[in-house]
Amino acid sequence: MRSVRMRILVTLLVVAVIGVGAWQLLPSQDDKNRTITVGTTDAVTSLDPAGAYDAGSWALFSNVFQTLLTFEPGGVDPVPDAARSCAFEGTNLRTYRCRLRDDITFPSGRKMTAEDVKFSFDRVKKINSEVGPASLLSTLASVTADNATTVTFHLSSADATFPQKVATGAGSIVDKDKYPATALRTGDGADGSGPYTLSSYTKDKQAVLAPYKAYHGNVKETGRPVELRYYADSEKLDSAWKAQQVDVATRTLSPDLLSGLNPSDPNKRVTESDSAETRNLYLNTRAGSPLHEVGVRRALAWLVNREQLAATVYKGTVDPLYSLIPAGITGHTTSFFDTYPTQSTAKARQLLTQAGVTLPVRFTLGYGRNRGAGEQEAAALKKQLEAGGLFKVDVRGYEWTDFQKRWAAGKMDAWAVGWVADYPDPDTFGSPLVGTGSTMSTGYSNKVVDHLIQDSQRYADRTRAASDFRALQGDVATDVPLIPLWQRKEYVVSTEDVGGGQYLADGTGVFRLWLLDWI
Repeated sequence: MRSVRMRILVTLLVVAVIGVGAWQLLPSQDDKNRTITVGTTDAVTSLDPAGAYDAGSWALFSNVFQTLLTFEPGGVDPVPDAARSCAFEGTNLRTYRCRLRDDITFPSGRKMTAEDVKFSFDRVKKINSEVGPASLLSTLASVTADNATTVTFHLSSADATFPQKVATGAGSIVDKDKYPATALRTGDGADGSGPYTLSSYTKDKQAVLAPYKAYHGNVKETGRPVELRYYADSEKLDSAWKAQQVDVATRTLSPDLLSGLNPSDPNKRVTESDSAETRNLYLNTRAGSPLHEVGVRRALAWLVNREQLAATVYKGTVDPLYSLIPAGITGHTTSFFDTYPTQSTAKARQLLTQAGVTLPVRFTLGYGRNRGAGEQEAAALKKQLEAGGLFKVDVRGYEWTDFQKRWAAGKMDAWAVGWVADYPDPDTFGSPLVGTGSTMSTGYSNKVVDHLIQDSQRYADRTRAASDFRALQGDVATDVPLIPLWQRKEYVVSTEDVGGGQYLADGTGVFRLWLLDWI
């Protein structure tokens, strides 16, 4: 998913708590209806699940909509939410059947049925929004509503990861009477059956959420009223946190503020955890692009200095990344370090000479404005890549929605984007990023890579897919449709009287606002 979804490594919690039992204290009756404010820079690009594939939108979806399955805190295997049970039929991993709960109603009062589930998945595929999640359902051939409470998914090929995909924002179940079947819904409303209802929404400003008392599903108790506040950039979120305008701040505070956090400060709670969120420099491989020749892309790979980016731009709040799949995830390698172990202008020049291109090679580098340290990162990359006079980089920043549309249309030569994994499996770093027709729209297509992705999906035991993913990462390091940059550490800060921040996000794409509580 775009940052763009996952924090599933062994988690390190550094929490300043006075009294070990404080987490178990129940809030007073006076606090029951007191709103918890949460600040973030993650923008919501659409309120319609068929039209958004980004972290900010999916964070909201996981509170307002239900999915058949979901992930519990720290879990890697999906568990029932709107479904009573789900399972593959037979052994070929191509027929997946779910039986719904019979007590779920939408805010309109209408009972959810299998027809709503079928409708929701069908419209994602039919609408096929250029910035939507249809690519995540590439193995879904058709859906049938067998009766009021049974739905069957028919897959075009074996896909052991399909249950995890069902548990993502792409599987959000909408009220079929409230959404058009072949077009995105407009307006500022959302009709789902999740633990919260969307009381009001102002784009780029706030989303006000009220506990949905008629909710039935995996969540045992709906939480406190929540107001999500959206900030244009990290500096504005920093200011809001320092001014005590929000109770919780996450994704993404500035590196300067994060590097100065003191876990022993009694006035705040700090959760720091390892993360599998990654950031890559994506390269346009299409004919006509200045980066079309593989030798040119390999030359770029010889010039990127990840350690410098992590230490200077991000102040040690990220770790250098040397492969497509991050550390701690099945199949991780260091393929880019193995292939390009040090920065070398000489090797880059040799490759460009062999490619017969005119020096310096000129190209544009795009980034999303007001997205963390994106501007500073782009400036640092420009300096690194222009060293030795081999490249001339034109850096351009774009508003987030425009930025998404530009990379989807292949209108940039290179662009840096974060990827927050959709679900806790290496597969989420495969097809969406480097498969033919990938959501990052680099134009890259390699039949061997596609075969490795499809082959890896045959294994219900995901450890058996590790060799496929190792081979895939070797091919990516050779072809260079992208250059891995870094792997993020995850931070959530909250005031001393708010608990549950350590459960807010764990890399499964679920943003658990209902677990925030007053202490």
